[in-house]
Amino acid sequence: MADPVFQTDPKLAELAHLVSEIRERVRARHASSTGGAIDLPLPDLTPLLHARDAAQAKVAAIGSVNPRPGGAMNSIIQAAKRNIARGLGWFVRDQVDFNREILRALNATLDALDESNRTIARLAATAGDLSNRVGELYDMRAHWQAWRAEWEYKLVVNEAHFARSTSELQHAFQHRVTLAEENFRNQLAGQHSDYLAALERATAEVQKKLWEDLARIRAEYESLIHHELRLVRQRGLAAATPVSAGASPVGYDSPEIDWLKFAEKFRGSADYVRRNQQQYVERFRNATAEILDVGCGRGEFLQLLSEAGIPARGIEASAELVALCREQGLQAEQADLFMYLNAQPDNSLGGIFCAQVVEHLSASDALRLVKLAAAKLKLGAVFVAETPNPECLAIFATHFYIDPTHTRPLPPALLAFYFEEVGFGRIEIVRLAPAIDSMPALKDLPTSVREAFFGSLDYACVGIKL
Repeated sequence: MADPVFQTDPKLAELAHLVSEIRERVRARHASSTGGAIDLPLPDLTPLLHARDAAQAKVAAIGSVNPRPGGAMNSIIQAAKRNIARGLGWFVRDQVDFNREILRALNATLDALDESNRTIARLAATAGDLSNRVGELYDMRAHWQAWRAEWEYKLVVNEAHFARSTSELQHAFQHRVTLAEENFRNQLAGQHSDYLAALERATAEVQKKLWEDLARIRAEYESLIHHELRLVRQRGLAAATPVSAGASPVGYDSPEIDWLKFAEKFRGSADYVRRNQQQYVERFRNATAEILDVGCGRGEFLQLLSEAGIPARGIEASAELVALCREQGLQAEQADLFMYLNAQPDNSLGGIFCAQVVEHLSASDALRLVKLAAAKLKLGAVFVAETPNPECLAIFATHFYIDPTHTRPLPPALLAFYFEEVGFGRIEIVRLAPAIDSMPALKDLPTSVREAFFGSLDYACVGIKL
């Protein structure tokens, strides 16, 4: 335990610490044992150190004078001593040199002994390391012997396991080969069955398609034969049917051609025309009197009105077409449209439908037709006039002049003006049959050009009598 005085006084504590460090340095320099794994006692050099220190003190005292208290007597004594010491200096000089050389030899001896002690300590430490390593080598040899025995045992076990695994792998490989061969045979048999089934299906499909084609061809031939027989029958019926009173020759030059075949080829089938005219039926739904179909043709619109329960009759210049309408149970008669309309009472008709007729008339006759329609219709009745649209340039290239009885086209603005001139109101232009549907090449034109010059092939002018 440290002295309490040293603990309370910082300077004394610092001095005690310095003394401790000096002791440790001296102890490290003058070791007393080797320490470490091999602890050997070393020669104790402390007595030599003490004797050297005492000899150094004596050597330093030769020729010096002890101090004395002050005073005259003491000063004289001190001066005498110094003179005597100086006088004996030449006598004791060799002794002093000898003493110093003895001390130097003693210091050298002490240094050599210290170095010997340190060397012995290092040798002891090295011997300890060698002893530890020798012990480790003994341990390694013992471990290696135990490991070799265990390794030999494991080697035998692994060889047995490897042999067993090799046998199992060979057996599994043989089993897989057998399964693969069986699977290949099954797949081959399945593919063969699928091929035969696909061949049978393809053959059945070819046969089915062949029979369907034969049935279609047969139906087409039967339809053609039926159509030709119907035309022959209608011509005979038209020749045997008397023309109604008041009928007169048509008002335009009509070449001697098969008009039924012409209508079928260029206007379209009756079903096609009915689909296009279906939109007009609702306009006549609330009619209060009979509807007149001017130029009823094959009777498509009359049939639509009949199916809707709307009373209607038609007039037509062709005796064959009138006979065809009558054969379907429709009311139709052969007549000149102007003579027929003139014979009707004013304000008597519930509506007039006129499809693909005005283009057959001259300009004056077209206006005359609109005036007669306005005179014969009841108030609130509807007048619909459908005709090719001359605003569409494709009309003149592909449609208008195919019919040899066409006289001149009527632009929508002109026909609407005729309607307005004679007293129709709520006039509406309905554009029909876009040209792009029948001529896909128009898609290549800019939209503005296509809409301006290739809009709809037909249009309908609709007006209500006011």
